[in-house]
Amino acid sequence: MTAAVQVVSELMPIRTEGWTMSAIDAEEVTLTYADGTEAVRGIDLDIPEGEFFGFLGPNGAGKTTAIKTFTTLLRPTSGSVTVNGFDVASEPRAVRESIGYMAQETSVDEELTARENIRFACEAYGVPKAERGDRIDELLDLVDLVGAAGKVAEGFSGGMKKRLDAAMALVHQPPLVFLDEPTTGLDPKARNRLWEYFRRINEEGTTIFLTTQYLEEADQLCERIAVILDGEIVATGSPAELKRRVGGEILDIDLDSGEDACEHAAAVAADSDLFEDEATVETTEDGISVTSRRARQAGTDLLVALRDADLTVTGFNIRAPTLDDVFLAITGESVDEEGDNGEADGAGGADATETSPAAADGGASR
Repeated sequence: MTAAVQVVSELMPIRTEGWTMSAIDAEEVTLTYADGTEAVRGIDLDIPEGEFFGFLGPNGAGKTTAIKTFTTLLRPTSGSVTVNGFDVASEPRAVRESIGYMAQETSVDEELTARENIRFACEAYGVPKAERGDRIDELLDLVDLVGAAGKVAEGFSGGMKKRLDAAMALVHQPPLVFLDEPTTGLDPKARNRLWEYFRRINEEGTTIFLTTQYLEEADQLCERIAVILDGEIVATGSPAELKRRVGGEILDIDLDSGEDACEHAAAVAADSDLFEDEATVETTEDGISVTSRRARQAGTDLLVALRDADLTVTGFNIRAPTLDDVFLAITGESVDEEGDNGEADGAGGADATETSPAAADGGASR
């Protein structure tokens, strides 16, 4: 255990034997901006130590507002939040010292080199001087910036800045890490490398709270996921549990025609009596999609029915539901994986601080 982690451990509340502390305990949390916008409405969350927890939702759903409330950068209008046993309202400094936070907006100083940025984070979070050199080298290697260690960050691409920002959030090896859209803008290789590191530190006991619009990311990494829409949590469960809510497998059928053929095919499927009453039939850009517990058994019969209706099938596939299907089933809309995350954070004069928790506290000096 490093001295930095030892100090954090000494700050943590005393536990009784056999008791597992909640890393995050939020009860009836609301946040209303000065202009009346209700960004978070009555959130309840209990995330135990060591969990990899995902927060999934579209633009403007309240993900970033919630994470900023948990990290003391926004003050809740009502409700209570404890993080690592500390109250975010009455013990904000202790919260900041016990967490890592990677925001959507990078905290990289463009006038400093990559190495200097990480060194500054080490100083802010109180990493002992004797350990900083090795820690900086380890993190530069992790985020594939060894070759750019001595280069000024102003010339970095957006992806390079994201990777550097991830390194800065992890310098003090905190017991809880908040990751707000951490891999947006990264190429697949860099994304997968961060995934591997997040998995590793989670396996070693670090609690991770991840907000994301990358459905594959949530599915691959998270033990549980909460789906948030319009400031409210509308579903919580493991990826497998949420997928079961879709109600079966999905039969995708491609057709060799336009919109009229898709509508015709959807009508044939709906009127075929091949599927249970709860099944759903939707038109897609290239054909139709049927969600049903009988998708596999009735799929061949549907293809025959479409042929008899003079419709030409060019492709079909039966698959398990994805988290995109889950989100559509729960909320009625898809997650925009590539969109700009334009939440209302910072609007209306809320008590927001656009910086890292350590910097907000003038550096987590010890």
